[in-house]
Amino acid sequence: MSKSETTLVAWLQERFGANTQRVPIGIGDDMAAVRLDGSLVAVTADMLLDGVHFDTTQHRYEQIGHKAVACSLSDCAAMACEPRVATVSLALSSSMTMEDVQRLYEGMAQITDPFDCAIVGGDITSWTGKLAIDVAMLAEPMALRGPVRRSDARVGDTLYVSGPLGGSILGKHLDFTPRIELARRLADESDLHAMMDISDGLSIDLYRLCFASGCDAELQLDALERVISDAARTLSQQDGRSPLDHALNDGEDFELLVVGGIVLTDAKLSLTPIGQMTPRASTETTTIMACGPTGKRDPIEPQGYEHFT
Repeated sequence: MSKSETTLVAWLQERFGANTQRVPIGIGDDMAAVRLDGSLVAVTADMLLDGVHFDTTQHRYEQIGHKAVACSLSDCAAMACEPRVATVSLALSSSMTMEDVQRLYEGMAQITDPFDCAIVGGDITSWTGKLAIDVAMLAEPMALRGPVRRSDARVGDTLYVSGPLGGSILGKHLDFTPRIELARRLADESDLHAMMDISDGLSIDLYRLCFASGCDAELQLDALERVISDAARTLSQQDGRSPLDHALNDGEDFELLVVGGIVLTDAKLSLTPIGQMTPRASTETTTIMACGPTGKRDPIEPQGYEHFT
């Protein structure tokens, strides 16, 4: 068995399959969903590590705290769920001071308070290693339809993104605003079929959505040009990779990948259409094609960030 995050998640789905009456959404989506005394509660967890997701030698503790909880808030947005409470568990570096830890929590509060998401507990440990942060968040569906899944895209649906992509390493990955407000506007739209956040890169996250939905996809290159961020173009000048490569594969954009009908082109939603869902060409593989303005079609290899490779 190959060593990869995707392979591990597939094994976990098989090993820990749950009763669908009690756990209607299990391992594999942005959040799981469980029934507690009849109510549907969504839950997510994110672990962030010094040297991987942030760098304590370069980034302020307020920035690190912001990102730690914003990642979980982005998961809530991805499934149109209203964040309610969070727990924060810390493995503190023994070199950190009380002021450092307080600054970390203040950074968290700056992003949880506007969304009325209370930090209600967690665990604190200390060791000689680097800072590690684990955030668990509970949420409730924003609409009666329940959480919006990545597995309900349909052939013919339009693919949309909520904002510019690529180059997040130049700063966006630390100070992004989770798309909770947009998710609230989308939640009751009958034309909304599937959604997820772009955390590991558009190409690999779209691949995961296609795989879960049993579809392929086509991306329009001229449309993608409109969502390439200024940061992606700046980074391209520094490292020689094309701006499009950055937009497709950089990750940590934390924009929403939205799938649904043409109604979602409403200007009030500020979504940019970038392609469409297509029938599965093969039962063996999932394919994403890049379509140029002249009609040329080329397959896109799913790339982006994967842990455990």
